[in-house]
Amino acid sequence: MRTVSFPFGSVAVAMLFVSACGTGEPPSASKEAASQDQTQLVASFSEWSAPVNVGAPINSPYNDDYAFVTRDRLTMYFTSDRPGGKGGDDLWVSHRDAPTAPWGNPENIAVLNSSAADSLSVLNADEDIMFFASTRPGGCGLSDLWTSRLVDGQWAAPQNLGCVVNTAANENAPALYKGKHHVTTLYFGSTRPGGLGDYDVYRTSTTDKDLANASFGPGVLVAELSSPKRDTRVWERRDGREIFITSDRDGGNGLIDMWVATRASTSATWSVPVNMGAVVNSANDDGAPFLSHDGTSLHFFSNRPGGLGLRDIYVTTRDRIDDGEDDGTDDD
Repeated sequence: MRTVSFPFGSVAVAMLFVSACGTGEPPSASKEAASQDQTQLVASFSEWSAPVNVGAPINSPYNDDYAFVTRDRLTMYFTSDRPGGKGGDDLWVSHRDAPTAPWGNPENIAVLNSSAADSLSVLNADEDIMFFASTRPGGCGLSDLWTSRLVDGQWAAPQNLGCVVNTAANENAPALYKGKHHVTTLYFGSTRPGGLGDYDVYRTSTTDKDLANASFGPGVLVAELSSPKRDTRVWERRDGREIFITSDRDGGNGLIDMWVATRASTSATWSVPVNMGAVVNSANDDGAPFLSHDGTSLHFFSNRPGGLGLRDIYVTTRDRIDDGEDDGTDDD
């Protein structure tokens, strides 16, 4: 049985808000002024487009999902159970010569894979450290988070992230967010006791620059992004004000859907997640969102009709209308 882990769309745009802090407005500022501020931020992005199947050779007659595309848009990491791997879900990589060129034939990343399930790869901001989930032996529980370092163009043998973050339960669906002051937040899904039900969203953070050897504390439940149902793969926009979630919570468009939450600032609590709607989600499974660095394209998996296989990778896009404010991240 495949472990389902994932989380978005045009509804997110309508949920963006501007913090009144630092604007010079007194506490008694009129509702009209606040409304104007909100309208200004709503214009940051257009609506999401109808999703497009990325096609072969990325997609196949098998399960192809959990895409991560590098900042230069020339490399895609993804998960597949197609023939040619080590067994079950494996990590694969594809390259291309230009952002508009066709993807090359995927290659199995043998050093990272095992006979167990290996999936959900993500890279850090410098794109030289990978986090992924695996059910291989030698971990702390059922499914653990593992890391690998890129050395001279080759991935090193994976290392378990350790039994402070990992537990005897399932930990999977890692996602990284780099904020101010060199703080990196690791989001992940877990079935550990103390959650709201099924998989829930957890996070932990570190200021260590070397994430492969970083000291992460125990994961903390992100209650506003979790529910009694399955809540797993999330992806946070670079400015920290929009986050996408994979969930089969009540009120969705299908089975597993992508949802989006927003906040006025990186210190605020996330809003109640809103379903991305029928333009992006289908009546089938849609999840594991990956948002591009500029926030204009979203890759995700779906088993909707019309694909090449069981699960396929799709992409939806939106236009950036203005530059907005400082994205709140460190560039170094």
